[in-house]
Amino acid sequence: MKLGGLKSVENAHDESVWTATWVPATDTRPAVLLTGSLDETVKLWRSDELELVRTNTGHCLGVVSVASHPSGVIAASASLDSLVRVFDVDTNTTIATLEAPPSEVWQMQFDPKGTTLAVAGGGSASIKLWDTATWRLVATLSIPRPEGHKPSDKSSSKKFVLSVAWSPDGRRLACGSMDGTISLFDVARAKFLYHLEGHYMPVRSLVFSPEPDSRKLYTASDDGHVHIYDAEGKAIIGAMSGHASWVLSVDVSPDGEAIATGSSDKTVRLWDFKMRAAIQTMSNHTDQVWAVAFRPGGGGRLASVSDDKSISLYHYS
Repeated sequence: MKLGGLKSVENAHDESVWTATWVPATDTRPAVLLTGSLDETVKLWRSDELELVRTNTGHCLGVVSVASHPSGVIAASASLDSLVRVFDVDTNTTIATLEAPPSEVWQMQFDPKGTTLAVAGGGSASIKLWDTATWRLVATLSIPRPEGHKPSDKSSSKKFVLSVAWSPDGRRLACGSMDGTISLFDVARAKFLYHLEGHYMPVRSLVFSPEPDSRKLYTASDDGHVHIYDAEGKAIIGAMSGHASWVLSVDVSPDGEAIATGSSDKTVRLWDFKMRAAIQTMSNHTDQVWAVAFRPGGGGRLASVSDDKSISLYHYS
């Protein structure tokens, strides 16, 4: 497995690019790349050419997360303005605007069936679940305080939730917090299950491995490590290090064989899970890499975005 550089777009946005995701192909168009930036815009890019299709405006602060519905028809963008904008990918028509209190909208992801949008709730120490048929808030999954702490104890302060990931079967949700804790929930029962421990700094990104290996959960942390957990067995089964600084983003290849990470050390790394090691380092960017995203389906593409305002596209084989 390896990465080959295909194309980079300098000054893809006017400011830092903080987030990226792929919108799956539909019957009428191929997959497109969605990026969000501190410049308050969301941009759509043609997959292999990285040609700009459209610029979406509507947020009044930086865009911290973009998410695509599995149908490829709709997508959502979340901003520091505490709004989630849901829109039609091809027409940019606003479908819904979801409001939250300040600092309670961070990373978000649609479930595999597309019925629910999960939003990492930041300072609310919870994940908010929105029904995609009605766009109503249907559940709040709250992280319990650690046992043995008095309410007045400063160390028991609420967990700030930064990141969220669905299991491939849609039954579990994992979220990463500022204190390094990962929390697992049973979605159908809206029940907190357990914490996964091991990181001691913010977990800004996490992703489940695809079927049939979907018990595996990969996590990226500011402590410089990538952890692999057995999310069902509640155990850490591997730890990988190699980045010189914070690991800001992690994604797993569609075949489940490799993971990619982006770091504040300005590099993108490709890792072989079986070897528990980085097998390639890409140094296209000149500032920290906020997001890496494999294109779903075939064709082997990985995108990365950075504080340097650029997007890079790689061939994965």
